[in-house]
Amino acid sequence: MKNFHRFVAVGDSWTEGVGDPDPTRPNGLRGWADRVAEVLATRTDDFGYANFAIRGHRVGEIVEQQLGPALDLRPDLLTLQGAGNDILRTRVDLDALVGEIDTAVGRANDVGATVVLFTHGSPASGPFAALRGRIAIFNELVREVVDTRDAVLVDNWRIREARDTRLWDVDRVHLSPLGHHRAALEVLDVLGVPHEHPVFELSVAEAATRQARLRADLGWARTFVGPWAYRRLTGRSTGDGVQPKRPGLSPI
Repeated sequence: MKNFHRFVAVGDSWTEGVGDPDPTRPNGLRGWADRVAEVLATRTDDFGYANFAIRGHRVGEIVEQQLGPALDLRPDLLTLQGAGNDILRTRVDLDALVGEIDTAVGRANDVGATVVLFTHGSPASGPFAALRGRIAIFNELVREVVDTRDAVLVDNWRIREARDTRLWDVDRVHLSPLGHHRAALEVLDVLGVPHEHPVFELSVAEAATRQARLRADLGWARTFVGPWAYRRLTGRSTGDGVQPKRPGLSPI
């Protein structure tokens, strides 16, 4: 099993750690990438970790603004997660989108980095169910990138447990602390990194009534959909003014 010495993460709000608050951390967030770094740091004495992810960034912004500084650090491990903000757009060219990801992975491989990529989960029901076909095509294109590059895949589409609401923040877009913990274990497992965390299991959740689900859906729409639509109309992003939380390699 390979030990990694320089881990760099790029991406959007998921990789920044939104949904996993920790006031002692940069940007007030922990997240799955920090959790992965914490385990990797125990396996070598010269470990460094950087995280350039910024909420709201689309793949083009990740590549244009984050990837260059990330590769300047000569990582031997790079996680590249994103495209959720692209897929939510009215129109998206999935082939071009994954083409950008493929080129980014190639650039990372050229500096000696193993790359971790991610598919998106399957929204079988709920407000994002209409995007299921688009997400499925994106995921298959990402799998083709993994087949041809030095990359490994966290295939969220095939993790049925990920549909459990306990793994999600109240905004239904970001992971909860439990979800970030689960995501970190998936990354460690696909890399073949031993860890002391037990096998992840969730107890059976009590099913909500139809009326309770309806009330929750209406409350979610009022709290989150309206502000999101307003940002779209005004050309704003949740990442405006946000800086990378770990722009240089350092211990964790």
